Amino acid sequence: MKKKVTTLNQDWTVFIYEKTDDDDTRTGRLNILHTVFVDRSRAADFQTTSGLLRIIQNDGNLDDILAFFSERMLPLDEIQAQTLAKEVLANPPGIGYFTISNALQWRLQYSRVIQQAGTISGIEAL
Repeated sequence: MKKKVTTLNQDWTVFIYEKTDDDDTRTGRLNILHTVFVDRSRAADFQTTSGLLRIIQNDGNLDDILAFFSERMLPLDEIQAQTLAKEVLANPPGIGYFTISNALQWRLQYSRVIQQAGTISGIEAL
């Protein structure tokens, strides 16, 4: 349960590349721009994890965390939200460095990961 919201629960290797196609030879070329390793402890949404930590540091309670979940429109029913909020209070998450959008489909954005590579423990430029 906790892993759905406060971590992606796996290590990530992120490759950022430019791709060019040659229609004449029917080949493609990948130019790798960045390769970044992200430890599972840093593989979570930055705004969600930092927001939860701010609430906890400000002596927030269960209701504050439930309101935060609602504002973030997290895909949780009432029982899941209650269970997760209690878990967050008992075991606050670490800061994640991805940006995760749950619009029509989950989208992962990684510019913060590239910026922080090598400066934050658990995010390494390869």
